Amino acid sequence: MHQRSPRRRRTVLVAPGSDERKARKALASAADEVVLDLEDAVTAADKNSARDQVRRLLRETERASGLVSVRINGLSTPWAPDDLAACAGLPALASIVLPKTESMQDLIRVDQALAGTGIGVQALVETPLGVRNIDEITNASRLEAVIIGYADLGAALGRARSARPEHWLAIQDRVLIAARAAGIAAIDGPHLGIAADEQFRQACAWTATLGFDGKWVIHPGQVEMTMRAFTPTENAVREAERVIDALDRARAQGSGAVQLDGQMLDEAVAVAARRVLAQVRDQ
Repeated sequence: MHQRSPRRRRTVLVAPGSDERKARKALASAADEVVLDLEDAVTAADKNSARDQVRRLLRETERASGLVSVRINGLSTPWAPDDLAACAGLPALASIVLPKTESMQDLIRVDQALAGTGIGVQALVETPLGVRNIDEITNASRLEAVIIGYADLGAALGRARSARPEHWLAIQDRVLIAARAAGIAAIDGPHLGIAADEQFRQACAWTATLGFDGKWVIHPGQVEMTMRAFTPTENAVREAERVIDALDRARAQGSGAVQLDGQMLDEAVAVAARRVLAQVRDQ
């Protein structure tokens, strides 16, 4: 099991690496993490120039807060080796996102390319094979998070683009359980729309309630709503603090039984309380 990464990824804003204006706007946002994309958002003709631009932006720009990561091109493409080499030379980079991760071997290759660096890795799972192999994927070294990629996965499964969040429950639970067992973050993939509307709010609420740590967004206007969905309320934080205080007092008194508001507290309640507090702790 991994030592869980302390990095918060409640809101992950994705921006095309080939568009300097959008990239700079994303870097100036309040998102916990910005992912500069070298893959889907960049045409084949612009791959090399986008990589150079991302490298320049990361050397010039220092985010006031939050992480910066790069989604590279898939390992089966001709651009992946240069993407990996460029990322390995960027000490400010938090992680690389590997698209279409399907096996432990994919992540071993990335780990070797990043040897000697402190750069983490996130696995974007967006194929049926990736879902099938999720247990081995989440146990790879250097891995900090796993993300569900709905667009490619839905196309491969033949699932309608109009599928509601609950239609993905089996896969969401499969990924979440594997991530929790491995001690890494589980991140929900992007909603296909760019509006922060009621449909988007429901999508955020669905996976936040399931237990996911955060969500990818593709428009800055979605950042605030996503942040709210994946941040515990003040009431939830106060209740978690009361639970931990009650347990600490009981331990100090040598008591094995702990009650709070007429209810017994056990380790399961403590685990849930610690997770709430970890979500709001400065990181």
